Amino acid sequence: MNLFDLSGKVAVVTGGTHGLGMAMAEGLASAGAELAITSTTPSKLEEALHYYHEKGYKATGYIFDVTDEREAAQKVALMEATHGKIDILVNNAGIIKRIPAIEMEVEDFRKVIDVDLTGPFVMSQLVGKHMIKRRSGKIINICSMMSELGRDNVAAYASAKGGLKMLTKSLATEWAKHNIQVNGIGPGYFATSQTEPIRVDGHPFNDFIISRTPEGRWGNPEDLTGTAIFLASDASRFINGQIIYVDGGILATIGKPANE
Repeated sequence: MNLFDLSGKVAVVTGGTHGLGMAMAEGLASAGAELAITSTTPSKLEEALHYYHEKGYKATGYIFDVTDEREAAQKVALMEATHGKIDILVNNAGIIKRIPAIEMEVEDFRKVIDVDLTGPFVMSQLVGKHMIKRRSGKIINICSMMSELGRDNVAAYASAKGGLKMLTKSLATEWAKHNIQVNGIGPGYFATSQTEPIRVDGHPFNDFIISRTPEGRWGNPEDLTGTAIFLASDASRFINGQIIYVDGGILATIGKPANE
């Protein structure tokens, strides 16, 4: 089990204040990692840090926008000074705007691309410089099934997540020689506060997800923790440029027949 031990490691999790980001951060902390959590909302960060501390995890918070390269550079420098190093970077911060492509303002499209794709590039570049010097590091990009599939009303999000998949592969290609592994996680559909209103029997989207997922259920946030720990640990030291889809089997099938 030493392969999965993260004791003495420092993990930066962007947007690790709620939902899947918090679940992955908690998983890393449970394996021994010290957390550095980022957010753009002070109240959410304070609440998240209280939660982590109550659990007995070591966690520090940083308020900044990952798309602002100047501010991000200052905060990454502060993290390095405060923690001494950054061993793991989880690029989790993201947004989605559900708008039909024909109606979407270009400004909205650019905003999604900026947060979901440019932000991970900014953070990877800033943290990667230090990882290259130390010849060690793990970067985990939170992709999506929309890295592989299209869907109505999420043209910007799917474009960003498809780009994030290729950014993952490109950084892995460039930085593997420095003993840095860059991989991604593609979550399926998970039971979070955001999906709670549609996770009720009889709701069309709930019924669609249940029927479309071979396991016949929504994922629980803790279903992501094992994959996050694996990709952050020595257990994945020869895995690079891969996207692991944690989706209950959705991408493995074209779906069940309608009359089954």
